[in-house]
Amino acid sequence: MKTIRTLFKVGMTFASFFAAFAGHAQQGYPNRPVKIIVPFAASGPADNYARFMAQRLQDALGQPFVVDNRPGAGSIIGTDAAAKAPADGYTLLMMSNAQTVNESLIPNKPYNLVKDFAPIAPINYSDLVLVVNPNVQANSLQDLIKLARANPGKMNYASSGNGTPYHMAGELFKYMANVQMTHIPYKGSAAARTDVLSGQVDMMFDAVTTMSENIKAGKVRGLATTGRVRSAVTPELPTMSDDGVPKYEAVIWLGMMAPVGTPEAIVTKLNAEINKIVNTAEVKAIWAKQGAAPMSMSAPVFAKYVIEDVAKWATIVKVSGAKAD
Repeated sequence: MKTIRTLFKVGMTFASFFAAFAGHAQQGYPNRPVKIIVPFAASGPADNYARFMAQRLQDALGQPFVVDNRPGAGSIIGTDAAAKAPADGYTLLMMSNAQTVNESLIPNKPYNLVKDFAPIAPINYSDLVLVVNPNVQANSLQDLIKLARANPGKMNYASSGNGTPYHMAGELFKYMANVQMTHIPYKGSAAARTDVLSGQVDMMFDAVTTMSENIKAGKVRGLATTGRVRSAVTPELPTMSDDGVPKYEAVIWLGMMAPVGTPEAIVTKLNAEINKIVNTAEVKAIWAKQGAAPMSMSAPVFAKYVIEDVAKWATIVKVSGAKAD
């Protein structure tokens, strides 16, 4: 019995030592450069906001945060690289709801977003805006819904490609408003936008900052934005939810994740720093001009948000039959 008690005390001593060592290592985090993998091309929104956050995290934590662009295969290449990285807090992933859509849109991936990543924090979201060519006889979202229901399958909408946020926003609208419209995919937003402006296509969901000038110039008619509250860029437009499609939301959001198994203390530390950054008055003002609004959640709440977003888009992919390009 004495021997057992002695071993127990020694075991507790070793356990306490290793716990203290681990805690000390995490308190000293980061003590070398941190890599942020961006699974999208340079100069896009995810890349721009990753660099914005990297600089401020570097200023706050005293170590370089380096952006590593790994685009390809609809974000799968870079996301897979992050999933396979050591879970030590020195490789992070800048992700968007493109990945939550991909969970059902591209089922045969080398990773599982929910199982292979530890959510850290959301960053921000940007609204889309639903616009119609002026030839479309609809001055409001409710007008458009009535028109589409009276002409099932005859109206069409453009997007930047199958499975993109712009496409999925349209499919969510069809599902929630109970309308039938034809999707016309393009290879990029520019071509889709050109055909909406010229009247070749009836409508599209587009980035609010990109379309706002065309709305002001009367080249297209803005009907509604896709967030929970009115956009700072087009405050005159109602939200989809307020003008005919209750609870509709289809924004482009960004967040930070780490490989599963990353120490909780590191995740908590990064979460606190990111929330601090995105809630400063300076950052809010900068982003408002860009049509973006900060998102702030604890790591557990963000994890729940990711799971719910995966489920939301799985439903839309199923009912729409959407396929990736």
